[in-house]
Amino acid sequence: MKRTISVLAWIAIVIMASAPATAQIGRRFPSERKVINDPKTGVELIFLTSQSGTGDSKIYQTHNQWTSDGKWVIFRSDRVPGEAMAVHEESGDIVQVTEGGFSGMLCVARHSMHLYYMRPVQKAREKSKERSREREMEVVEIDLERLFADSEADNLKKKKHYERICGVIPAEMGAMGDMALDGSETFAYFRLGKQYAGQFPIKEDISGTFGPRNMGAGPSGIGKIDLATGKVDHVVSVHFQVGHIQGNPWHPGEVIFCWETGGKAPQRTWMVNADGTGLRPIYRETEYDWVTHEAVISEDELAFAIIGHRKIGVDEQPADYSKDWGPAGTKAYATGLAVVNMRTREFTLEGQVDGDNFWHVAGSQDGHWVAGDTFARELWLIDRHTKERILLTAGHKTTARDHVHPTFKPDGTAIEIQSAMLSEDGRSMNICVVRLPQHLIERYKNK
Repeated sequence: MKRTISVLAWIAIVIMASAPATAQIGRRFPSERKVINDPKTGVELIFLTSQSGTGDSKIYQTHNQWTSDGKWVIFRSDRVPGEAMAVHEESGDIVQVTEGGFSGMLCVARHSMHLYYMRPVQKAREKSKERSREREMEVVEIDLERLFADSEADNLKKKKHYERICGVIPAEMGAMGDMALDGSETFAYFRLGKQYAGQFPIKEDISGTFGPRNMGAGPSGIGKIDLATGKVDHVVSVHFQVGHIQGNPWHPGEVIFCWETGGKAPQRTWMVNADGTGLRPIYRETEYDWVTHEAVISEDELAFAIIGHRKIGVDEQPADYSKDWGPAGTKAYATGLAVVNMRTREFTLEGQVDGDNFWHVAGSQDGHWVAGDTFARELWLIDRHTKERILLTAGHKTTARDHVHPTFKPDGTAIEIQSAMLSEDGRSMNICVVRLPQHLIERYKNK
C-alpha cells in the first residue's frame, strides 16, 4: 500500500513539473515566427504567430498595436486563457503581459512602455451569482519595459512588481471594458451604462433601437479616469448606444466614438471634447450611406468605409429592401474608403474595389497611404496622392465573426492583420505583419 501511494505521488510530481507553471505574467513561449511571400502578390508576410488553436486575435483596428519602442506587438490569445500576449517583431519571442485577466480593449501607450486595460475587481468576480452586469472595474497599468527585461533575464517577480492599479470605476457607472487612451495618455475614456448615463441632461429625444438587430437604443455615454489619481468623471451622455471609443493620439482632449446598431446607423460618427463640450457628428451621412469602422488616422483625419454590399433593385432601392435598414448600402450611390477632416469637414473618397467593398480601414499618419480589407479578406493599399490601388495580399481566411482588421505601424512601413492562412484548420487566426514593398516605402521618403 505504501509503495502504491509512493508511485502515485511520484506521478503527481511528474505531471506538475511537466505542466505549464502558472499563468504568471512574463512567462515566455517559443517563437513561431514564419516569413513567406504572398502567393498572389509576392509581398512579404511576417507571421508572428503560426500555431492552430491558440485563439490569437489582434487588438481592434482603431487602437495602437505596437509598443512605443516599435519592437513588440500586443495581442489577445488563449495560450493562457483570458490573458494578453506580446510578440517581438524580429525574434518572434512571445511573452505573457497580463495576469488575472482583462476585460475589453487593450490600450498600448505610444509615449511610454505601458499597457492599460480594465478588469473586474476581485471581490466583484467572486460574486458569481450576481445577476447585474454592473460591477466595479479596476484600470491596470503594466510596466512593459521592466517586465520584458525580467522575463528575458529569467528573473520574474510577482505581478505586483509590474502592475499598478490606476483606480476603480464604481459599479453604478456600468463600465464594460471598452476603453481608449487620451492623446495625453494621462487619462482614459470608457463607455457608461444606460442607467448611469440617463442621470445627466441629454438634449435629443432618447432613440429607440434601429435595425433588425435591436441595437442602438439610448441613453449611453462616456466617462473618463485620471490614470495618476484614479479620479473618475462623467464626460457626456447621448441619446443613442455608444459603440467603439477612440482618443485622438495627436490631439489630447478629443474623443471619437460611434452610434452602434450592428449595421447602418442614423448617424454613425461622433466626437466630443474631454470636458463634455463640442458634441457633434463628424461625417453627416445621408440615408443612402452605410458608414462603418471609422478610425482616427492623423491629427485631423478620420477614415471610414461607406459600403455598398446590397444589390441594386427597382428604383435604385436595395434588392433586399426592408424598412429595417432603409435604402442604404448599394453602389447606386458613392461608396468606398473615405477620409473626412475633423477640422474643415472636407470629405474625400479615396477609392473603392471593383466587385467588392472596403470593410475595415486604416491610414498612415504621414498622410500618404490608406488601406482597407475587403469582404473577400484581401488587403488593399491606396496612394492618397495618385489614387493608385495596390493589392498587397489575399487569401486570408478568418472566422465568420472576425476579419482581417488592418492597422498601420506608426512608422508607416507595415500593416498588422490577423489571418488563418497558415492554420491547419483554416479557422484559427494568427498575428501577421504585412511589410510594404520597399519601393513604396521610399516613394515619399523625402517628401
